[in-house]
Amino acid sequence: MGWTEERVSMLKRLWLEGQSASQIAKQLGGVTRNAVIGKVHRLGLSGRASPSQPARPLLKAPRAARPVAPAPVAPVRRAPQPMMAVAVYSREENIGSATVLTLGAHMCKWPIGDPAKDGFSFCGRRMGEDGPYCSEHAQLAYQPQQKKTKRPADVDLARSLRRYI
Repeated sequence: MGWTEERVSMLKRLWLEGQSASQIAKQLGGVTRNAVIGKVHRLGLSGRASPSQPARPLLKAPRAARPVAPAPVAPVRRAPQPMMAVAVYSREENIGSATVLTLGAHMCKWPIGDPAKDGFSFCGRRMGEDGPYCSEHAQLAYQPQQKKTKRPADVDLARSLRRYI
């Protein structure tokens, strides 16, 4: 649809009434909000009779005063009391209970089984201090480096001469 004189006059009237570009586009029909905005700018209609948004209060309600913290008091020393025994309950963890979808951030990521077959899972127990595995699997994954044993010189010589034979 083109901009006829009738549509332009209706656009001017609605714009000066304070309606938004979306509201004007709906009433005119066949034009988008952006088309209305473009036409308003080409016509030079910058001022409005009333704002399109509801008036907001200029002053905010005053905030309540913050409570003043009491002056610090020296801590009172008390005689140590005997500690009571606390029972610690641990959740029994099922090894191999975590799948790719249920594996959490703090769960052991040790693979169990063949990834190509059904029944593949991960350990799923609570992760240890270092690394992505529980303490048991960390011992398997991170073994101390073995010291290299010094080979006799004649073995090294024989090995190096094999290249030339």
